[in-house]
Amino acid sequence: MKTTTMKIITRFTKIAITLALVTSSALAQDAQECIAMVSLFTEPAKAKNYQEAYKHYDDVITKCPQTTMAVYQYAAKMFGDFITKGDTAKISDLEKSYQLRMQYYPNKTKEGAVLSKLAQVRFDNGIGTKQEQFSYFDAAFKKDQANFKSPKALYTYFSLAKDLYLDGEKDLQEVFNLYDVIKNKMEIEEGKLAKLLTALIDKEAAGQPMSSKEKRRLGAYEKNLRIFGKVKGSVDTKLGDVADCPNLVVMYNKDFETMKADISWIRNAAGRLSGKDCTLDPLFIKLVEQLDRLEPSADTKMYLGQLEAQNGNASKALVYFEESAKMQTDPNKQARIYYKIAEEKRKAGRYNAARTFYNKVLNVKPNDGRSYLKIAAMIAKSSSDCGGTPFEKRAVNWKAAEYADRAARVDPSIASNARAAANSYRARAPQKTDIFSAGMAGKLITLNCWVGGSVRVPNL
Repeated sequence: MKTTTMKIITRFTKIAITLALVTSSALAQDAQECIAMVSLFTEPAKAKNYQEAYKHYDDVITKCPQTTMAVYQYAAKMFGDFITKGDTAKISDLEKSYQLRMQYYPNKTKEGAVLSKLAQVRFDNGIGTKQEQFSYFDAAFKKDQANFKSPKALYTYFSLAKDLYLDGEKDLQEVFNLYDVIKNKMEIEEGKLAKLLTALIDKEAAGQPMSSKEKRRLGAYEKNLRIFGKVKGSVDTKLGDVADCPNLVVMYNKDFETMKADISWIRNAAGRLSGKDCTLDPLFIKLVEQLDRLEPSADTKMYLGQLEAQNGNASKALVYFEESAKMQTDPNKQARIYYKIAEEKRKAGRYNAARTFYNKVLNVKPNDGRSYLKIAAMIAKSSSDCGGTPFEKRAVNWKAAEYADRAARVDPSIASNARAAANSYRARAPQKTDIFSAGMAGKLITLNCWVGGSVRVPNL
């Protein structure tokens, strides 16, 4: 009996091994067939021979959809090319290819980026009504805001909202709300780029060698910052005069009595009027007083500071501004408050204190070129106080030029003005003949004033 049982077990074991070998062989054969099939698609796609590649695309996604993500990367390029050349019927194929990529490679696919690209394709090719187009962008943004980063898509998203308002299909408040969201998103993305760029600029300034990869990244960060700067300007232009003080005052006055107990509405109304410098209107005072009654906060302190400033009470305004900055949790608002404080101190001639607050702005918002430019101007104005000899006094302008150069690199929106300022400061600094006559080439000059630090005289 025992022997019979052992024979049966042995027979089943052999059968199992045989089946495993057959299955393994079949799988290996299937894998090889898939590799060959995928190659028939990807090789012509690499060469941009999309007509040939397209002949094999359906077979690949039907029989071998999970062989490699490269299939979907090339598919996006292929369908994009077809669509650009006028074949809008391929938009549905593009959508399907992205859906398959998200299905089979979710961890390697950024949904917000994909959905915003599809929304942009639909818009660019006039697919759907304005409301439907807006809904595509809106759904993409709300689905994955972190990866909805395309400056073009962000602009189109807002532009459609403004157009729908003009068509009577959206409320003005909705447009304002989306404007705030889009501008904040752009500032967040600019801040990330500026932080990365600043690290490379610091490395470059320190004379440390940079790899070719780092050099490419530096160029890419600068390029993308320029794009964001242009798009932000386009968003402001698109908003246009619907956000001027008369429109805002009429809108908020109309709803004040009904909404005065709604803390969110009061906060947004006061913020909008403050942001557009509509602080001279009596409505602003009403809003601030009501906001302070309902919820004393960083915002109310800032608004009270604005009121004191416009009434000529600069010192009291500064107290409110500093209180507001300490209480503020929103980085962009905090940066704006620090900038106000810095400006007040600069106007009062307190340059060292002003620089402290400009630097606070830059800690929060590394791409705020205005702050670098203001520091540069203060340094240049202090040249007569920062050196013992005429040569040393003029040398201070090199330090001013350094700050202006940095302003141009991190903030493309003011780049041309910043570069002009840098050239102006260098023109005031000692020239080659001065350096040669003074025998100062390559020497380090310590700046014994509020500016601090040192400058290196250029070598001849």
